[in-house]
Amino acid sequence: MSNPVHDAIKADVEANDVVLFMKGTAQMPQCGFSSRVAGVLNYMGVEYKDVNVLADESIRDGIKSYSDWPTIPQLYVKGEFVGGCDIITEMTLSGELDTLLDENGVAFNKEAAEKIRESNS
Repeated sequence: MSNPVHDAIKADVEANDVVLFMKGTAQMPQCGFSSRVAGVLNYMGVEYKDVNVLADESIRDGIKSYSDWPTIPQLYVKGEFVGGCDIITEMTLSGELDTLLDENGVAFNKEAAEKIRESNS
């Protein structure tokens, strides 16, 4: 049975290289966790689609069942769920996020990624 909310989420995830389901927008995050992930992506110059789950309750609930992940934000790269705030933070600091973006042909500022690691070491 088709789920229209999951279909809409899938369409967004497949149509964009990087998608961040978040509370608020890339320019105006509405929670600290969304702000942290958006801040990393913005600082690294990653082009991404932001989906404000606060604007649509069905998306807010639907994304959790779509990914089988209970929290927001949620980051997708090339159609694959990557993780939430803690996972993205760890991947940024370890360099794994750089590798994931490189392997998927997603452009980002490598110097900015290094600066994040330097300032957190």
